[in-house]
Amino acid sequence: MFIIKNRKIFFTLSGLLVLASLLAVIFWGLNLSIDFAGGTILEIEYQETRPTSDDLRLELSEVDLGNLLIQSSGDKGFILRFRDISVQEKEMIDELLSIDGQYSFTESRFSSIGPSIGRELARRGLVAIILVSLLIILFIAFVFRQVSQPISSWKYGLIAVLTLAHDIIIPVGIFSILGFFIGKEIDALFLTALLAILGLSVNDTIVIFDRIRENLRLRTKHDFEETVGLSLEQSFSRSINTSLTTLVVLLSLYFLGGATTRDFALVMSIGIVLGTYSSLFLAAPLLVAWEASSHRK
Repeated sequence: MFIIKNRKIFFTLSGLLVLASLLAVIFWGLNLSIDFAGGTILEIEYQETRPTSDDLRLELSEVDLGNLLIQSSGDKGFILRFRDISVQEKEMIDELLSIDGQYSFTESRFSSIGPSIGRELARRGLVAIILVSLLIILFIAFVFRQVSQPISSWKYGLIAVLTLAHDIIIPVGIFSILGFFIGKEIDALFLTALLAILGLSVNDTIVIFDRIRENLRLRTKHDFEETVGLSLEQSFSRSINTSLTTLVVLLSLYFLGGATTRDFALVMSIGIVLGTYSSLFLAAPLLVAWEASSHRK
């Protein structure tokens, strides 16, 4: 009952985090990778020694590459980001990177995406999130159709989606801050992580809602607030233990895995913490708050 009795504190905390995240996105925007903004990413590693980034920039100035970014990678490598290029331009760049044959290198990664493809990918990602949210409302409303008192079944679905929005907005806000200060990018794996967070979070929420439904059916408590509080107590350990197990795996992937999956593991770790928090401290208390407001009317 502690969570239910102090629900206004948790509502306020979540509201502040969501507001801060939205303000971060509004003022700082999102640092979109080439997956969405379009462009080229080239990762190379020199065989023995590597030139300085200033030498590379000077050599590559012979080709108009737009906003050229050069980032060191390990002891001998570089990651270069620039505009979308043609095959002929790629051949010229390969010659320039050797600096008149003084340095030999191998190409670890090359990806070039046109801006129209990037915009289409971003649009499809947004559509996917919206469709998933609508399907979640319909699914929960159908599954809980026999629970009409004291909260209608569609309200369970709407509250689940509200908590999912909470679980998505905050990671986006965090990456907006990280993108502004340290250059973290929003890429296709980030979108994949958001969709995975949707699935994991709603699963946890449905388990708690199902416990509430069962206790309502058994009439374990006469008061709805007490029923929800009891359901949370019965689900608390299960939710925390499941999330901690998943979090250990994700943190291992973040600290021990490769650079390509590090941001994915970070987003998922944030999402797991938020999903568990929202399922326990937001979803069920919102049911109580909605039921209480309907009585006051």
